[in-house]
Amino acid sequence: MVRLVLLRPRNPENLGAVARVMKNFGLDDWAVAALGTHDFDAARRVAVHAADMLDRPRVVRTLDEAVADCAWVVGTSSRHVRGKRRLAPGEVAREALARAAQGRTALVFGDERSGLTNSEVERCHDLSAIATEDAQPSMNLAQAVAVYAWELRRAALEGSARPARAPAGATDAEVARVEDALRTALRGAGFLAGPERHAVRDLLATLRRARLTRREARIWLAALRTLARR
Repeated sequence: MVRLVLLRPRNPENLGAVARVMKNFGLDDWAVAALGTHDFDAARRVAVHAADMLDRPRVVRTLDEAVADCAWVVGTSSRHVRGKRRLAPGEVAREALARAAQGRTALVFGDERSGLTNSEVERCHDLSAIATEDAQPSMNLAQAVAVYAWELRRAALEGSARPARAPAGATDAEVARVEDALRTALRGAGFLAGPERHAVRDLLATLRRARLTRREARIWLAALRTLARR
């Protein structure tokens, strides 16, 4: 129940290498947002025994589209952001498997040159980074994917995290609707009289940390919309 999300990949060889890695470790769900290359011949040359994987990614325009049906969105970034956990790859793998009953996990990788933007980092629920040397902190995209894919495979083989019975988690799209309703209610009440700045983002962060169930998200949405109408 893990989806790999690649944002703006530019190098076709990386796409082919990611396809091969996914086949190596039994992953089959991936999405590509704002595809930066269409040289699939080069990608297929690298995707040894995994060329079929290049026919499977969901090609979308935005990160929002790629993760709309996911309950947990983890961005790969070395940045430290208040309110977001920073997890090692193994921790991500174990938690993703433990949360499988609640919904799909999205593991998001930025482009080869600059990684995730500030807004994309804020968009993710939590962050994860590979412990590299300070002298050379950045990794090749396909190599980074391989590290996480191996950790997911190892966690599954070791049976270190058996999916627990739990209510279905709210998807990213459902939480986004709560965010829109919250913004509307706050504007109507006069709390957002001027520029929004970080108010809605910080308030929503508390809801993301609470890991709302789908039922809880529906209740929040109904309550906020009722307040906005009054």
